[in-house]
Amino acid sequence: METLFLDTQAVAASVDLEVLVPEIEAAFRAYEQGRTQMPPKSYIDLPKHNGDFRSMPAYVEAESWEGAAIKWVNVHPDNPDRFGLPTVMGTVIYSDPETAVPLAVIDGTELTRLRTGAAAAVATDQLAVPDASSMGVIGAGVQAYTQLRAIATVRPIDEVVIVDKDPERVSAFVDTFENEFTVREGSIAEAGHSDILSTVTPVRDPIVSLDDLAPDTHVNAMGADAAGKQELETRLLQAATVVIDDYEQCTHSGEINVPWDNGDIGDNDIDAELGAVVSETETVEQHGVSVFDSTGLAIQDVAAAHVAYEGAVEADRGTTLTLLDPAAV
Repeated sequence: METLFLDTQAVAASVDLEVLVPEIEAAFRAYEQGRTQMPPKSYIDLPKHNGDFRSMPAYVEAESWEGAAIKWVNVHPDNPDRFGLPTVMGTVIYSDPETAVPLAVIDGTELTRLRTGAAAAVATDQLAVPDASSMGVIGAGVQAYTQLRAIATVRPIDEVVIVDKDPERVSAFVDTFENEFTVREGSIAEAGHSDILSTVTPVRDPIVSLDDLAPDTHVNAMGADAAGKQELETRLLQAATVVIDDYEQCTHSGEINVPWDNGDIGDNDIDAELGAVVSETETVEQHGVSVFDSTGLAIQDVAAAHVAYEGAVEADRGTTLTLLDPAAV
């Protein structure tokens, strides 16, 4: 029984964002329609090492495929300085639900980067004005690149404003995209006055105010992934149409978690979950500023693993491993 091993390069080469975005949408639709299983994310805290492990299992029955996966992911903030390693790393095991055979062992770091950008694209397609052509990005880390590339599959992006405290990261971002978009460095307000704004920072004190945005800006709030983090001021969240990926995760560790805990926003301030929007069980029209609060769901990992595996098989890419010996059965 063969298992495919897909490293970072194999995942990047096997996942086409034009394919991934619709499959992420299909996973959100299945989630809303009760065709998924997604137990709560579990944590192993490691205060001795200033880090933690998280396990994220899920099963998805989409319209044209089904799959199951689990992601083992960490957050170790000291890694870059102490060990020259990423803060976040992950490994995904993608399995056949019918036989339980592990079809693939996949680099979860690259897979997470891609599925996170694709989720923002799904939300943007639902919430941004139809003719949106300008985009701002606050935070020029690795996720900034995927945000732009994924969102450009659902809107004809032309002008891009990038914001970051590190001039080298800004320069790298501009150099990467200068032949594809009109891209420049700007302020938070300049980025916020774009049709679409993605925030991908780890801040704990809000950096984007309502005054920083144009009247119809759609915001993808991607940075808050733990309790205490918040990129958007509370007044902005109170005024906006807010769509979340998952109620439990967002109120615990998403963009809304701080004002939620403070009692400044509540259920009436949450307009819908993204799955309900793509399933059309709830209608959310763009009337003023909109915000997508993304925490990242295990169902997205399953969809992304499905796309990576199928793409790799089609291209004969990856390394074949023999994890199971049929003779031992």
